[in-house]
Amino acid sequence: MKKYFSILSDMEQQIREGHLRSGQKLPSVRSAAEFYGCSVSTITRAYAELEKRHAIYSVPQSGFYVVEKPGDWLTKTDSKTIDFTSASPDLHLFPYLDFQHCLNKAIDTYKYDLFTYGDSQGLGTLRQTLVSHLASDQVFAKSERIIVTSGVQQALEILAKMPFPNGKETVLVEQPSYDIYLRFLEAAGVPVQGVARTAQGIDLLELEEKFRSCEIKFFYTMSRYHNPLGTSYNADERKAIAKMAAKYDVYIVEDDYMADLGVERHFDPIYTYDRTSHVVYLKSFSKIIFPGLRLGVAVLPERLIKTFNTYKTYGDSSLLSQAALEVYIKNGMYERHKIKIGSQYTARIRALNEAVERHNSAGTLEVASVSSGVYVQFKLPRTVNLDRLTKRLAARDVNVVSSKPFYLLDYPEREKFLRISISRAQSAQIDDGVKAIVEEVTRGSRW
Repeated sequence: MKKYFSILSDMEQQIREGHLRSGQKLPSVRSAAEFYGCSVSTITRAYAELEKRHAIYSVPQSGFYVVEKPGDWLTKTDSKTIDFTSASPDLHLFPYLDFQHCLNKAIDTYKYDLFTYGDSQGLGTLRQTLVSHLASDQVFAKSERIIVTSGVQQALEILAKMPFPNGKETVLVEQPSYDIYLRFLEAAGVPVQGVARTAQGIDLLELEEKFRSCEIKFFYTMSRYHNPLGTSYNADERKAIAKMAAKYDVYIVEDDYMADLGVERHFDPIYTYDRTSHVVYLKSFSKIIFPGLRLGVAVLPERLIKTFNTYKTYGDSSLLSQAALEVYIKNGMYERHKIKIGSQYTARIRALNEAVERHNSAGTLEVASVSSGVYVQFKLPRTVNLDRLTKRLAARDVNVVSSKPFYLLDYPEREKFLRISISRAQSAQIDDGVKAIVEEVTRGSRW
């Protein structure tokens, strides 16, 4: 099955990137089978799937040819603006046809059941499907501990408001961290403290001191593809954090929102090392499919479930969306799309790294080594004025986000950087964008 998805993803990529052009004839089934080292039936199935999605068409007694279809298969853009700001998936990669099929299938399967309020924990059959889906990421949990939410944001807000069994009140957040959640915590009056995290990692001694002395209810962290740094914790750091949580009775809220967007196949989340049920694991499906889906999942320690459900109170996630997601995962479409979008983003990160190597030879920017995900930190010289820099780049049609919103308002020790997102930046634009940033930062260092 994995071989089939890999081949299908590669064929789609060849079409999107123009290696297989509009009207071009595809290799024969036998030739393609020899090229990919697979059976003829696997290629036949892949061609049938591409034809079903209107990417190719067949001519009797001749073969298969590429169709040019705007939107779904083209990633080029007529816009002159280079967007390094967006956190949303690339519009050209949304699986419209696949998910439309799943919605129709869900309606046929569940009919009237989809138009009730449903279980506040989520559609039972979806939660059963998620048991095996999450296990592929080394997150093992019974369906009773899995709760479907209206995106990860809902889960984060509930966790901040609800009491925890350790009786503590302060939320500890990495600095920098997810800006929307920081603003929520401040607006809601939740006691919150920060702990520094850089592209090089986190000071485990400082973290342990916070756990020991600051009455921490939970530590909110993005262990993989951090927003805005783009980096991930190494295995030793993840193990150490899990061990400290047990030692000091501090819960970990692990936001693994980009679990499916990378190529790392041996990344075990902090949850994997949890031996005392102190880790809440969160995953989003909006980043891999499309934002409007608004579905996330929370895997909770058993002793948190009753309180969490009390604060959630009702089934507020669309049952139709949940049923469609279940179909999408079960029939292999999710796995195929994950490979497709992951390969696209990895290629863009590679293009970004190559552009940095080409234009940043003087070391004007400090750029961490990132090979997956969508974010990369461009650390700037202290002399650069961030507001002036972003305005000058905007005048050159390069949109960027500065580091300012990713810190608590009263956090004193801040790094000065740009968060670069490749989610909506097309490969052909990345080199020009990086060149412009280096030029303006070089100029800004002399302001």
